[in-house]
Amino acid sequence: MSSSVVIQTSFLGDTILTTPLLAQLARRGAVDVVTTPAAASVLTGHPAVRSVIVYDKRGAHSGLFGLTTLAARLRAATYDAAYLAQGSLRSAALAFLARVPERVGFATSHGHWLYTTKVAYRDDLHHAARLLMLSRPNGREPTPEEIRPSLAPGSAEREVVDDLLRRAGVAAGEPLIALAPGSVWGTKRWPYYPELARMLSDAGRIVVVGGSDDTALAAEIRTAVPDAVDATGALPLLGSAELIRRCAVIVTNDSSPLHLASAVGTPTVAIFGPTVPNFGFGPLAPSNVVVGNDSLTCRPCHRHGPRRCPLTHFRCMRDLTAEVLAERARTLILTSDARA
Repeated sequence: MSSSVVIQTSFLGDTILTTPLLAQLARRGAVDVVTTPAAASVLTGHPAVRSVIVYDKRGAHSGLFGLTTLAARLRAATYDAAYLAQGSLRSAALAFLARVPERVGFATSHGHWLYTTKVAYRDDLHHAARLLMLSRPNGREPTPEEIRPSLAPGSAEREVVDDLLRRAGVAAGEPLIALAPGSVWGTKRWPYYPELARMLSDAGRIVVVGGSDDTALAAEIRTAVPDAVDATGALPLLGSAELIRRCAVIVTNDSSPLHLASAVGTPTVAIFGPTVPNFGFGPLAPSNVVVGNDSLTCRPCHRHGPRRCPLTHFRCMRDLTAEVLAERARTLILTSDARA
């Protein structure tokens, strides 16, 4: 059996979308993953992963010394192949210095000249499918089922979510509706979550998910709906995945909760403003809908989402009303109930 290492040091969402590749490689042998401190915990307990190796490229492993130290650790593991899911020159150098004999990555990556196998970067595929194609560069395209991401929340995550909901006074069996108002990118934040929370509060208990940076946004929602549960910054990543898994629906910006929902199968209303799903990062939950202002000629304006609207009007988000989003969410709830 072969052994491989996957190097993925990009955003959390990218790490989640790498899990179909991990599942594919695990059929061939042991798989280790090099990822960031922020993303490492999300792979805890994943059945396709033998071990997670933290690459703290801005801390303990910064600079040439940190790079060579980690490379020596990887070299000692004698991997047969490295898959460069993140295409920086630094990641390519890590695999090269680790003397991994087969180094596979996208032909468009900055570090492509250090690869032994270069794979076409397919703009027409979802990013999860692009990543999976690293393992089958000359093979068939993956099916929708094969590119569905996966995570493995365990008993520890179930217990911490049980405790959070119990302390918030959520009754057993009470339906939950997740709202994810945050994003690292300012223009990806849809501005009407408090209004949406009011409109949906009769359909279930509102639960606000996100990181500690999103607590101010959660406070605005709780002002509108005082019994909303604020889970921002209160859970580990897999705990957030477990909480989202229990929800009847999630309404989320183009940010990591979208991908957490895809991995646990929660019906998803995904809001896209300056970006579009065609970039390859749309929802993959079995039941989902994308909401965006397709009438704007200025959209998309950025691969990630600029800090401010280049034209100052921010219509890509402001024109999307809470009424429209509430209707989409209610439809998904009803559709999911009908399928249950």
